[in-house]
Amino acid sequence: MFTYDTVVEAVEGLKQRGYSIDFNIEPGRLVCHQTPLSLAPADFGIAEVYRFEGNSDPDDEAVVYAIESTNGQKGLLVTGYGISAEGVGEEMIKKLTSYPR
Repeated sequence: MFTYDTVVEAVEGLKQRGYSIDFNIEPGRLVCHQTPLSLAPADFGIAEVYRFEGNSDPDDEAVVYAIESTNGQKGLLVTGYGISAEGVGEEMIKKLTSYPR
């Protein structure tokens, strides 16, 4: 796995390695608003995870996920710490928190 010091470095590094799709979380799915791509938890795996903690500001805390679909599409999901199950769905929470630490 690679090492990154900031969220920006992680995003840029992953994009250089082919993780070009920008995902967002919607209820029970990851979606890309620039394409018609929509993935249920069974449709993707998590290849890498990078966690960043803000030194003084909790708003600086983030997680960057490298996502690979079962069809070979690669993208990124950037979220804040503490994904809430409200509106996301329990299955998605399990998927995103099950990556080996």
